[in-house]
Amino acid sequence: MKDHRVGCVLVPLFPLAARLRSEPDLKGEALAIFEGNGNVARIVAATLRARKAGVQRGMTLAQARGLLPRLGVRPRDACCERAAQESLLEVAESLSPRVEDAGEGLLYLDLDGLERRFSVNGGGRESAEHRIGGALIAAAETLALPARVGIAGSKLAARVAAEGSDGPTVVPPGNEADYLAPLPLSRLAPEAEVVEALHRWGIRSIGDFARLPANEVASRLGNDGQQLHERARGLDRRPIIPRHPPPSFQEGLELDWPLVALEPFLFVARAALDRLCRRLEATGLGCARLDFALRLEPSGYDERSIALPAPTREEKTLLTLVKLDLERRPPGAPVSGFTFAAHPDRPREAQLTLFGPNALSPDQLATTLARLFALLGIDGVGSPRTVDCHRPERCTLAAYAPPPPPEVRSSPTARNGGGLLAVRVLRPPVALEVLVDDRQQPVSLSAEPAAVSRESSEKRSRTAIAGRVEVASGPWRVEEGWWTEDAVDRDYWDVELGDGGVYRIYRDRSSEAWWADGIYD
Repeated sequence: MKDHRVGCVLVPLFPLAARLRSEPDLKGEALAIFEGNGNVARIVAATLRARKAGVQRGMTLAQARGLLPRLGVRPRDACCERAAQESLLEVAESLSPRVEDAGEGLLYLDLDGLERRFSVNGGGRESAEHRIGGALIAAAETLALPARVGIAGSKLAARVAAEGSDGPTVVPPGNEADYLAPLPLSRLAPEAEVVEALHRWGIRSIGDFARLPANEVASRLGNDGQQLHERARGLDRRPIIPRHPPPSFQEGLELDWPLVALEPFLFVARAALDRLCRRLEATGLGCARLDFALRLEPSGYDERSIALPAPTREEKTLLTLVKLDLERRPPGAPVSGFTFAAHPDRPREAQLTLFGPNALSPDQLATTLARLFALLGIDGVGSPRTVDCHRPERCTLAAYAPPPPPEVRSSPTARNGGGLLAVRVLRPPVALEVLVDDRQQPVSLSAEPAAVSRESSEKRSRTAIAGRVEVASGPWRVEEGWWTEDAVDRDYWDVELGDGGVYRIYRDRSSEAWWADGIYD
């Protein structure tokens, strides 16, 4: 039967490691992380420099500062710790599809089958597992998390191995019981009643407990005792329970003092967005929508959302979008904390061409649209869309969302011999003087002098409309909104003049005025 292999990734002093990940400038300082308020606040983790001065877990702030007056302290930050735990899980999921979240700074992953990926030159399983552990440690270090890795055939043995040394520790298959034997019973984390019974029997180590007959243990200690006895013998029937990936990637920070100005906030936000983009890059995803919540003093929240035209993982682009959004609508109160949430999606690949220019970068497009939103407002920027009505000049703006490039290149379609005509719309329409015959068909036309004089010389050369009508097609009557004040009642014509120009003109039946609103190219 094939040996089942389990990996354990452990981050010692996890509350401290999560805080240093968010504030790397504090590394090397005498720093302690505390939990609680007032006199009940207790130290939960401290840096090496603080521990050398005597600061220990469980001390009050007063006791710690009595030993080290210049001790820096930070409260536990749930947002930082949650982001650090998620990034640690993402590191493990880059290697194994089955990863269990076992608590703060602790996870287990299934290693079955990974040894073939990491074996080199026919090396054995142990050397491949050492490489797996090294890859996990290196990936965690890129995210500023000092992780330890243990690999064994059971969860308990893998965790004990991870607690042993800084490098990856591998327990060979079948040696789990010998590896655990000299350890005290407390490493099994048994229930208090079981510990008391074992101490009465004179049992002090895991090896002493493992040598007891299994049936006698089950009859005297019940089901809990039987499971502990199996773990002591290196057997662990607890399966790895894969976690469900979260719908978004989150990063944030509780600030030590409220920020009023925009620039200091952007300074700390840049680091959080950089961590967020690194996590997205590690998973091969991009940010399609960025949500961020601001905690305001004395109490309040300001929640916002920025939709991007294409997924991105560029920290500079996201920071620019946040800056423009805050400049457009300031929070109105000091900011005491923030949380960024990136909703992921597969990034769009830029379309490359052999001879033409490169396609527009999605990151540059997002920044450009954000600047336009800040200048013109959200309702003033978008893609023009036609409206289902009779008037050709009617249009509306829709959200600008360019379609992704096609996955399969389509073959070019053959054009017909006559080609296609496109109408170039004149905005605003040009007033005309039109002569008509007895059948009310246009015979000749010219732009009114007043309308032409307002045009520049360059534009006048493009819109100078005058000549005899050689071919006229129409009329097509358009009547719309007769029950409203801006009712439309028009007769449209397509005319070709003697110089070869083809125009779209219409007569307003209510005012008997003629206008040109399009040129066919």
